[in-house]
Amino acid sequence: MHKLGDLVRTLSLAALGVYAGAMLTEAMILVPFWQSVPAGEFFAWYGANDKRLLDYFGAVTSIMAVLALAASGASLWEGHPGRWYTVFTAAVAVGLVLLFPFYFAEVNAAFAASAIPAAELPAALSSWALVHWIRTIFSFIALGAALLGSRTANT
Repeated sequence: MHKLGDLVRTLSLAALGVYAGAMLTEAMILVPFWQSVPAGEFFAWYGANDKRLLDYFGAVTSIMAVLALAASGASLWEGHPGRWYTVFTAAVAVGLVLLFPFYFAEVNAAFAASAIPAAELPAALSSWALVHWIRTIFSFIALGAALLGSRTANT
């Protein structure tokens, strides 16, 4: 069981790295682009790419969360020295997943449907960016906890 647990923890760590990188890329590249274009151009771009964004970020988020939960379960089962780091990581991962239905789903749908008045778009994008930065920071916290859990096993 320990080899399987090690594999799941390694895969979880990799998925967390991809997720955190994707969140940082979105924050540093997509959001500034969105904020730099006129409302009509933003709505056209977002409407054309909404499904791609949802498919990509949905897959990355789901894989990250499932693997974090699996790593936590395996670590608890094994009594792994880094188990509490993996439990913390899984809890943060669940919180990151829950941000979507509680905040991003509605706002993203409004972006895709051009349902926000053009004059209100800058404020909506600023709010979206703030919540996204919180998500990004917590993704790196989860990644750090997973790394600490991995390091704990080797000391």
